[in-house]
This record gives sequence, structure tokens and C-alpha cells, in this order.
Amino acid sequence: MRIAFMGTPDFAVPTLQALVDAGHEIAAVYSQPPRPANRGKKLTPSPVQQRAEQLGLEVRTPVSLKGEDERRAFAALDLDACVVAAYGLILPRAVLDAPRHGCLNVHGSLLPRWRGAAPVQRAILAGDATTGVTIMQMEAGLDTGPMLLKGETPVAGKTAGELTSEIAEIGARLMVQVLGDLGAYPPQVQPDDGVTYAAKIDKAEARLDFTRSAVEVERQVRAFNPMPGAFFELNGERVRVHSAEVVEGTAAPGSILDDRLAIACSDVAIRPVIIQRAGRPAMALDDFLRGFAVVPGKVIA
Repeated sequence: MRIAFMGTPDFAVPTLQALVDAGHEIAAVYSQPPRPANRGKKLTPSPVQQRAEQLGLEVRTPVSLKGEDERRAFAALDLDACVVAAYGLILPRAVLDAPRHGCLNVHGSLLPRWRGAAPVQRAILAGDATTGVTIMQMEAGLDTGPMLLKGETPVAGKTAGELTSEIAEIGARLMVQVLGDLGAYPPQVQPDDGVTYAAKIDKAEARLDFTRSAVEVERQVRAFNPMPGAFFELNGERVRVHSAEVVEGTAAPGSILDDRLAIACSDVAIRPVIIQRAGRPAMALDDFLRGFAVVPGKVIA
């Protein structure tokens, strides 16, 4: 099939690669424009743009698709379909309708649960046992279009980073499967029951809230790994927690229970496993404690 691909972050790269490997003709790749990155704030192409250029594909990076010139340029590609995976721009009706088979999206949840911007993180925070990916036909609403195929995976103890990578691979495989025989996957309207919205993550949410249960705090740690990174402040310093475990112990929420940094929550406690001081590499708890004073009884606000 003759396809345009739209995507920006690492999540979208496996789908682009799978489409190429399956022999589809990629007429153009759309990605968000290069952004300032790293300490030098140098303009850096998105992961999708980098992979597309490695594959020798034409890349387009418009700021918006709402302009008449951009819509005409897209229509001129004469597409069978457009495949979208975490592109990050709104597609106008003219773009949605231009390909013969419309625009198909790789969405990182089991719709209708977790429509919106942060489905993986919200699934972890909510304690969902499973999540997955839905191949859907795009329409004007926010992830409201009919579904073509789903794949699921256990959430278990996975971080958002681990789960996102896993879902990306599942989505790539399912998209190729659907495009291989579109007639075999008739669109199914999403049910009204079970609709939830995955709001964009606010950095303030990453501050660990010890007034919650220990299980909920541990979910915060996994949901915000790798970004924006769960943290607390101690001794005037921000401390990032990459992984943690639930342990026994009770006291006022936020109280340090022992010299190995068990921290009381509303029921029991959590203990960091991998932890990081500002400006330092992440390290195991024992290594962290060799250079950081921990005072049992102190309360983390």
C-alpha cells in the first residue's frame, strides 16, 4: 500500500520500521519539528525523523496541518492510508479524509479505557492489571474512532518506559497485520461504558505523596519512570526514585522509619531501591546511603 506515516517519539519508531519491512511504500513521513534538547539546547530531530532519514524516506515537519498549503500537499500524495502513532498534532478533517482508507492510529491502551495523552502512565497509576494497544480508525474526536484490532499485555511491575516499549512493538505488529488484509478487520464502534481519559502528565504529579497507600506510591514511581521522574525532597535536595519496594512499618506519612530510608505511607511503607541525587548518576540504595545522611524520625514534607 502507498502510505504516509505520522509519528514523533520513540514509541512510533517500531511501527515505521515494521511498515518498511513489510514492503509498504512510504510516500512521506511526518514528524514534529526539531526541538531544543540536552544542555546545549541544540535543535534535535525527533526519533521518528532520525529513523526515517536513516531509511532514506522523505520527511516533512510542519508546525501545523491546518493551513491550506499543507492540506493540499498531503492530498497530493495520493495515499491508500495514513498510519499515525503518537504524532502530537491535530489532524484536520481534510487530512483524515484524504487517504482512500482513511487514517489508522496506534493507540497505547485498550480503548475505550484511557483515551488521551498519557494512557500508559494512567494505567499504571490506576493499578490496571492489563493494558495494551488498539488499532483504530481516526475521526475528529479524541480517540473516539472505531476499533479494528487490539493486543494486550500485563502491567505487572513494569515501569512506564518498559511498558511503552512493549506496547510499541505490539502495535507495530498489529498495524502490519491490519494493513495486510483490511477487509478482515471491520471497524467496531467503541462502547460508551468504560470510557476514561488519560490526562497529560503534570510534572507536579511526580512528587511522591506519602499520604497515599504504599502501593499507590510505588505505582507513582513506576508511572513516572523514565519521565518526569518520581521524587521527594530531603535535606534541601531533590531526590529522584527510579524504583521502590513496599515494606512493613507504620508512622506518620512521610516519616523516615530506619537508617535504610524506609518511608511511612498511609498504611505501611516504601523503600527506594534505585535512587538518584541531583547531578549524580542513579545508584543502588546502599551506594546512595554511603554519601547521604538519613535520620530516622525525620518527616519528609
